[in-house]
Amino acid sequence: MESISVFDMLKIGVGPSSSHTLGPWRAALRWIGELKEKNQFEDVAEISVDLYGSLSLTGKGHATDLALMLGLTGFDPVTFPIENIEKEIAFINSENKLKLNGELEVPFFPKENIIFNRKFLEFHPNGMTFKATLKNGSKKSSSFYSIGGGFTVKKERIRKKIKLAKFAQFPFPIEKGTELLAYCKAEGKSISEIVFENEKFLRSEAEINDGLQKIWNVMLDSMYVGAHTEGTLPGGLNVTRRAFAMNKNLIGDHKYTNAEEWIGAIRNTEVKFRQILKWVSCFALAVNEVNASLGRVVTAPTNGSAGVMPAVMMYYMVIENHDANFDDVRKFLLTGGEIGSIFKKGSTISAAMGGCQAEIGVSSSMAAGALCELMGGTPEQCLMASEIAMEHHLGMTCDPIAGLVQIPCIERNAMGAIKAINACEMALDSDPSKAKVPLDKVIATMWETAKDMTSKYKETSEGGLAVQVNISDC
Repeated sequence: MESISVFDMLKIGVGPSSSHTLGPWRAALRWIGELKEKNQFEDVAEISVDLYGSLSLTGKGHATDLALMLGLTGFDPVTFPIENIEKEIAFINSENKLKLNGELEVPFFPKENIIFNRKFLEFHPNGMTFKATLKNGSKKSSSFYSIGGGFTVKKERIRKKIKLAKFAQFPFPIEKGTELLAYCKAEGKSISEIVFENEKFLRSEAEINDGLQKIWNVMLDSMYVGAHTEGTLPGGLNVTRRAFAMNKNLIGDHKYTNAEEWIGAIRNTEVKFRQILKWVSCFALAVNEVNASLGRVVTAPTNGSAGVMPAVMMYYMVIENHDANFDDVRKFLLTGGEIGSIFKKGSTISAAMGGCQAEIGVSSSMAAGALCELMGGTPEQCLMASEIAMEHHLGMTCDPIAGLVQIPCIERNAMGAIKAINACEMALDSDPSKAKVPLDKVIATMWETAKDMTSKYKETSEGGLAVQVNISDC
């Protein structure tokens, strides 16, 4: 089993999709690295990319073509100024050329050099092949697969050996929930403490804290930006942003000038049950409205489910504990990240493989378990909360209208966040020793459900709401 860090599960990137946007973007960068390693980069004369399966069927709606061009140009999805996306894409489209890795100018006609194939490759539904013609006429190609959450792999999984070696040297190698609980019991530690020990094998404490702070900063920023941006989302569905109006109605006359002051202002608002529901929904909708407009978010575990974790953490900060600080954020992210990694190891976090249960279901489970630790739950109760959250997402389809991460995706984040909070509360009031369904069993069930699910409900926009509701109806 591979080592999976919290920084693998929680990646900073650009929306709208980790599988269809961030994955191809990162794959393009990896391909450039391969060309350089083989001393072929300087000899490239022409390039093209073939997209297959789900990447092709919903690629336009997920901005896969834009992500590929930005990746081929050498931009980093973590740091690239998203306000420059339109300008960079406009240049390529108008000039019909691309500066490969910012170094080598090659002809590039987007409509001709990015080929959308309906055929599915055998290894994974999200396949892509990069092709290069060298100056001597020889042709080189390399295939990658975007397997969810921004993870990209090759069929032969060359890097897997390195990750296997790291996993074997972890103080607490974890593949299943039962193993995680065994370590917690033997060491007398919480889930976040066990995960922190593993992370220290990969990087220093300062690097861990700095990385987690950057992740939370992006999460908070995406909530703040989404809640303070009005208008209509791009893509043709004419979806009105709702977080802006929700925040305006809820915040009332409270004044603030930045995200930190916003937190303080929310803490001073009325927090009856209806307001709590609305605030949690506002936080989640805000993130995924940012995601849908090619904004910067954190995969948690994917872009399509990026709003659940931030919304639940924000709920804790503004409703449950007004003294919450970065220590709480760190525990939340470490615990949630580990739960997500267990799902990835035992099932999938790719909607193209498992439907939306693999995205919203997993994100809700991550948030439920993480919140449970912050609320004083035992490790057993934390995993019970995660199990409860997933149990009620089993079989959820991925059927985005027009292939856009908007309907029903944005609302599903709000529902996933609410379910996570409810699952946490149920676990806190329960005796885990009497639970009938352990986390590992629900993960196995999720994987079996994913394999049985017809492909038209797996991010292809060939079934469900995607065919019942036409773009003309919107």
